[in-house]
Amino acid sequence: MAHLSGPSIRFARVADDPVLSRLDRDTWSTLHAVQPRDEPPYRPFFDESHPPRNHLVAELDGRVAGYIRLGFPTPLASNAHVRQIRGLTVSPDARGRGVGRALVDAAVEEARRQGARRITLRVLGHNAPARALYESAGFVVEGVQPEEFYLNGEYVDDVLMGRRL
Repeated sequence: MAHLSGPSIRFARVADDPVLSRLDRDTWSTLHAVQPRDEPPYRPFFDESHPPRNHLVAELDGRVAGYIRLGFPTPLASNAHVRQIRGLTVSPDARGRGVGRALVDAAVEEARRQGARRITLRVLGHNAPARALYESAGFVVEGVQPEEFYLNGEYVDDVLMGRRL
């Protein structure tokens, strides 16, 4: 089956809560998650700290294919010029189709639109696909916290990446 177009990106809506919550549960892995897998009863995807306006959603072939969460790294006024990617998830069947890259590019543009000067993120050292995606979008490693997490029987680095806008 041929795919006629790439992903479209939009802001999240309250009505996206169930599908984004399900996407998070379906894609949970120690490749990118440092918190335990969610168990019922499930919390809402959106909450006071993570409102819909902080999420961009990718649609592909008429359905939600992923999201990216953009926020502030700290609540400090002296840090308000920085935005941080605080989550990125792509549906397994949409991987390799430009969804992740479209979401990262959209987050960079939204951070710029908001007047940010920098955008940062944290990624686990063993998550080679995510690191390659971020590097291809202009992010560079700005620091490494060695063996910051113990996941699935191994110590994993926390890699800090960023780029100027």
